[in-house]
Amino acid sequence: MELYITELSKYFITLFIALYTLECFLVFRFQDEERRSGIYIRQNLLMFLVHFSCFLVICFETGKLEYLLFYALQQILLFATIVLFRMIYPMGNRLIINNMCMLLSIGFIVLSRLSFERAIKQFFIVTVSIIIGMMIPYCVHKFKFLKNLTWVYAAVGALALGIVLILGATTYGSKISYSIGGVTFQPSEFVKIIFVFFVAGALYETHDFLHVALTAVVAGIHVLILVASRDLGSALIFFIVYVMMVFIATGNWIYLFLGTAGGCGAAVLAYQFFSHVQVRVQAWKDPFSCIDDAGYQITQSLFAISSGGWFGLGLFRGTPDSIPFVEADFIFSAVAEELGIAFSMCTILICISCFIMFMNISVKLKDKFYHLIAFGLGITYIFQVFLTIGGGTKFIPMTGVTLPFVSYGGSSILTSLMMFFIIEGLYMIRREEGAKRVKKKKRRRRTEYETVPEENVSEDESEEEEEE
Repeated sequence: MELYITELSKYFITLFIALYTLECFLVFRFQDEERRSGIYIRQNLLMFLVHFSCFLVICFETGKLEYLLFYALQQILLFATIVLFRMIYPMGNRLIINNMCMLLSIGFIVLSRLSFERAIKQFFIVTVSIIIGMMIPYCVHKFKFLKNLTWVYAAVGALALGIVLILGATTYGSKISYSIGGVTFQPSEFVKIIFVFFVAGALYETHDFLHVALTAVVAGIHVLILVASRDLGSALIFFIVYVMMVFIATGNWIYLFLGTAGGCGAAVLAYQFFSHVQVRVQAWKDPFSCIDDAGYQITQSLFAISSGGWFGLGLFRGTPDSIPFVEADFIFSAVAEELGIAFSMCTILICISCFIMFMNISVKLKDKFYHLIAFGLGITYIFQVFLTIGGGTKFIPMTGVTLPFVSYGGSSILTSLMMFFIIEGLYMIRREEGAKRVKKKKRRRRTEYETVPEENVSEDESEEEEEE
């Protein structure tokens, strides 16, 4: 009986997440949130079906009732998040919240299979993070002084990174975290958001050469501190985000060219001066030549992905535990092995739909400061997704960053939630800007209509005004 449930569930789970992913892109057919409501309801239903099907298998495979209780707590949390957000922020974007909850549920599923204790810890981290995050859209929407704190962002970011460089604990040769009162933080995760606010604040009003150069110096300080801490994955994210934001702010291709050339030069220097970079590059180039040492992680990851097939081996039917740090750096490989390549591809597409929505919001924001923030956060998010999945599939050398919402990690979960809730605040600003433009246009057309004799107003013009 258990075997039949496990085998059949693979196809149903894949079908449910494929339909959910399709709805992620059908959303973009409509510009108005009200017209998307049917899609959002179907997404919620499909998300809960995926979650239920996976935990049904987990309960049958383990025979432990604590998984059933844990599933119920997750359902309550996810359902409460969706409903409360809709009640508190009726002008918010529901695709972003739906995708956030979908990715969180995938993380809960995989972590429950890998380590029940870590899954429980992740659940409490997510709960606290959502409570904190629910306040962020209101702050972004109402606090207009945020654009006046440019150099405060720069100072706080550099100081936080500097503290971890001096006082941080060394983990596998890198200083990436420090503890306060027994709670461990990874400052670079939080500074990513502060850094985006700094660059946006520095460039939204003026972007002459001297101003860009000054901003580059401050950004360079952030990157150099991360390099000195040997946190090269975060340093790469900061660098790429800065180059792309400067290009969008100025529209100058020279800056993009110089940034690309500088990045290539920095990569060569990093290879020359950091032994662990050389090890990772060697493991990327030919992992099977060092399968018992540096290439062990990536080879095990490739074995896991290839063994899963389209529909996966089934939960608890694979061996993702053979991959070191699978719950953090290689979570994607665990998804591909037991839930299938089709499921993992849908996960990628869900992340891409989030990025497209971020860019859609950014493009339609008229305020340059908010426009740059939405763009910067979008690049931060999608580039982190690219680094994690690219490293785990041997597309690029491994960088040691996590997959947002899916991987295990406290700082990563909190900052990813903060980014999504900031985007929600920006979306409400965008809708407010749109409403003001519509009112202004209606007022102008009404004035023109009143000044023109009634017999001179064409039937087409009257109908066009009524449609607006």
